[in-house]
Amino acid sequence: MNRRVIPDAAAMHFWGVRVAAELRAGDLLVLTGPLGAGKTTFTRGLGVGLGVRGAVTSPTFVLARTHPSLVCGPPLVHVDAYRLQGAMELDDLDIDFEHSVVVVEWGRGLLDGVTESWLDIEIERPTGALQTGPAGAAGSARASAAPGLDLDVDLDEPRTVTITGFGPRWAAFEGAWPGE
Repeated sequence: MNRRVIPDAAAMHFWGVRVAAELRAGDLLVLTGPLGAGKTTFTRGLGVGLGVRGAVTSPTFVLARTHPSLVCGPPLVHVDAYRLQGAMELDDLDIDFEHSVVVVEWGRGLLDGVTESWLDIEIERPTGALQTGPAGAAGSARASAAPGLDLDVDLDEPRTVTITGFGPRWAAFEGAWPGE
């Protein structure tokens, strides 16, 4: 288990880009955190790093979205499991775990038996930090974010990220962060 503070949304996005360099077909990432924590911002960075087609946005209403590779790599499958009731409903989505890089937001506890290795990434966000800051801080934080990021104002607060690798695929990363 590794823990680190990511200072803002742009850093979360760029960390996703760096993590993508470590990923290959069959990799599964489970993202956990409250609304606005940065799960989709991180996944958007993964999409850039993997060189996939299409804008990576939250798949809340479609449940799963596949982004084919533009660079002969694996596709990115982005799943929002928030409204799923259990592993059976996730299985009904017929996701190609073996040939894709799969990111499942809100998936903790729903993926038992899917694969022997996965990364569990928990993102903790502070509450209320920007509301107590100086007037105008929210606008300047948004303006300084990376171009093309669709950010909520409070995403520029620092996040604490905890990564835990499970299974043989991630044993080599024990004590180190993927993407660094």
